[in-house]
Parts: sequence; structure tokens; C-alpha cells
Amino acid sequence: MATKTHIEQKRLPYTPEQMYALVAEVDKYKDFAPWCIASRIKEWDGDNIFYADLVVGYKVFRERFTSKVFLTPPSENQTGEIYIQYLRGPLKQLKNKWKFIRAEDGSCIIDFNVEFEFSNSMLQGIAQVFFQEIVKRMVGAFEERAKELHGTPDTL
Repeated sequence: MATKTHIEQKRLPYTPEQMYALVAEVDKYKDFAPWCIASRIKEWDGDNIFYADLVVGYKVFRERFTSKVFLTPPSENQTGEIYIQYLRGPLKQLKNKWKFIRAEDGSCIIDFNVEFEFSNSMLQGIAQVFFQEIVKRMVGAFEERAKELHGTPDTL
């Protein structure tokens, strides 16, 4: 089975702090992320590391993922970063990293990278066909959530 990778960079009219906070609130994913049925932060390990569970589903499929999340908040001089380390679930592997880069005008350039492989060959086959669309919908959901929370670009 082949590992699928997606890398996307997108400039959004929000600050790196706003986008970082939105992505770091894993327990809110159930409110807006496509196919996310449940999301919760299980346990904190210090100030910048936590363990989270997501339950994703589509029609008859339902799977639980457990991950360790590493947070590096953005600052005036530092790019923010969220790294997700996959621990348990239906995947053979998952690597996911968000970077929140401050543009010269104060807006945010999001650098999103995801790489995964299912253990189940049937699910991997489905993912092969729909992978790009799935990832675009996921990234789009975060952009829409930012609009809900912070307004549209013409109201900023």
C-alpha cells in the first residue's frame, strides 16, 4: 500500500494566533470538521502537549483515532506549529503538521502537511480515490470556521 501525502499552503486574512488557536482546539472539531463525530482532549502533559481522541465516520464506517499533539504557539518572531503524532487507530501511519507563518501584513500563511496510510486495504483504496478532495474539504472547514469566529475578510 502506498502512503498518501498532501501539502498545502494558503494565505488567510487572519492572524497566526487566531488560526493556531482554532486548530489547537481539537475538542471543538466535532462542531465543524467534516466526518468528525466526536472529539475530545483526554489529558494534558504540561502546557504544550496533550492526548486527543477523534471519532470519524461516513455512512457505515466509524473509526477512533488517538493522537499526541505538540503545540508551539506563534509569536512576533516565531512561526507557530502544531504537530500531531498518531498513536492508535485504523491507520498504519499518520503524520500531520500545521505551520502558522506571519506574513508581512500580519495575515497568516498556513502550511499544512498530512501523510497517511491505512492498515485496511479497502479503506486505503477508497482514500486513494478521494484523498485530494477529503483533504481540501478538511482545510476548507478550518477556513470556514475562521470566518464564523472572526468575520469575513471584508469585515475585518
